[in-house]
Amino acid sequence: MAIAIKSIPILRKKAASDFIKKVDESTARKSSVDFSKQVSTASKIFAKAKL
Repeated sequence: MAIAIKSIPILRKKAASDFIKKVDESTARKSSVDFSKQVSTASKIFAKAKL
């Protein structure tokens, strides 16, 4: 028995522009995360393990 293939929704006009706007905002926010505390913690662990 075959499984039906679902169609892919296509965004048009206002919905498409709103989606692109949200993607751009999310991408900009994602790149501003600071991982320096986690990196320093990992460095200390690696130094202690002599890696």
